[in-house]
Amino acid sequence: MQLNFQTTGIGPPLLVLHGLFGSLDNWAGISRQLAHSCQVFSLDLRNHGRSPHSDSFNYDLMADDILEFLESQHLRQTNLLGHSMGGKAAMLFALRHPDRAGKLIVADMAPKAYPPVHRPILDALGALDLASFERRNQVDAALAPAIPQTAVRQFLLKNLDTDNHGRLYWKLNLEAIARHYDELTFPIEGDRPFPGPALFIRGGRSDHVLDTDLDPIRRLFPQAQFVTIPDAGHWVHADAPDAFAQAVVDFLR
Repeated sequence: MQLNFQTTGIGPPLLVLHGLFGSLDNWAGISRQLAHSCQVFSLDLRNHGRSPHSDSFNYDLMADDILEFLESQHLRQTNLLGHSMGGKAAMLFALRHPDRAGKLIVADMAPKAYPPVHRPILDALGALDLASFERRNQVDAALAPAIPQTAVRQFLLKNLDTDNHGRLYWKLNLEAIARHYDELTFPIEGDRPFPGPALFIRGGRSDHVLDTDLDPIRRLFPQAQFVTIPDAGHWVHADAPDAFAQAVVDFLR
């Protein structure tokens, strides 16, 4: 799986892994800030962005994709930064390949199981016949009854593109994501703890990482540190980009 990526900056390597329905484009601003202190590799995970589509989709495969990417870039070891789904992929990679993972940064995600809260979004996206739409705002209007939050719709619509004939299509592999979505809710487990430094950044307005999750996190990541950004939700890097970038830079230093 040859993942699509962009790189910027000079210094120790840092892999940036987006969340479900995301892409490397969502991390452009943060990557520019981090590029002052490291070489940032922003990846499109499989079935997202401009990376290849696959009928298979789970965290085991994403961890394998990360290892393959390191080999392709001749990177012996790298720091990792992952948000949400990308955070779980980064956690699993670090647990399986501790010699290849330097420092681990996880944005608003715990290694626990989560309820399937994205299923209604997948159902709404899958119910659309894109051939019946000509413009992005028409798709937006069609999604509004099922997804009333404007910010969520705008985030999802970043996955729309047009082909050479001007026809709309999803860059996402919606069929594979929907078919394997339950696997993305599974917990991350490891045979032994990750021995390296780890930073978990929480959004103060998010319920993804609760106080009751901290001890289970420490069992898998005994060097874990925690930072809470008060005015941020689950998309902590988008809600508070400067505070988020500063926390990452301070930790990497």
